[in-house]
Amino acid sequence: MVNIHDLKIEVFADGADLTSMLELNDDINIRGFTTNPSLMKKAGVKDYKNFAIELSQKIKDKPLSFEVFADDINQMEDQAHEINSWGKNINVKIPITNTKGVSTNDLIWKLTSQNIKCNVTAIFTIEQVKNLLGFINKDTYTIISIFAGRIADTGIDPIPLMQEAVDLTKLKANIKILWASPRELLNIFHADDSGCHIITVPSDILKKMNLINKNLDEFSLETVKMFYDDARNVGYKI
Repeated sequence: MVNIHDLKIEVFADGADLTSMLELNDDINIRGFTTNPSLMKKAGVKDYKNFAIELSQKIKDKPLSFEVFADDINQMEDQAHEINSWGKNINVKIPITNTKGVSTNDLIWKLTSQNIKCNVTAIFTIEQVKNLLGFINKDTYTIISIFAGRIADTGIDPIPLMQEAVDLTKLKANIKILWASPRELLNIFHADDSGCHIITVPSDILKKMNLINKNLDEFSLETVKMFYDDARNVGYKI
């Protein structure tokens, strides 16, 4: 038997639908929220700033992560300061490089030295983590988002990498390791076992939370009935 309440990891909801995010804000199991421009586009958000400000005005007691979308490093910095001004609970998402592969480490040092909480995103390798650590001010809360799900999509087991990242930061109380892009509910337990501090979970996986500890014999029978009903409803014949 597994119990979601026994997990040490913090579950953040990942998405960009205002209504569902506000509903999830009432769920004690959801400890924060993350989003990004791609999720906003998918959700039909037309005005980035208005969406983000409205959300930050309605969710004030849980962390919110909003991402810069400039490609020029100086413009990233300007956007980071603007996003940071929207609320005390905001983490500014900074990609580990821009689209040209130019490192943002110097920018992260500058921002964290100004006490701007950053969520460094799109990290895929332990080398990126190691290089980044020297550019995080020790007095500023910082999230390191490693895309474990996308790493797994390449056929590589992300768990050893996540465990190494946790080990590298275990003496750095200001740094939290985040398991990003989970592919299934089980990843929440993988992330917890790996020692990760946070996992960000999309709504389609959050909806499966009620399946935790579901009786497998019952689940099997429901599946058989589903196949039967679908074939009957369509009118299949052999």
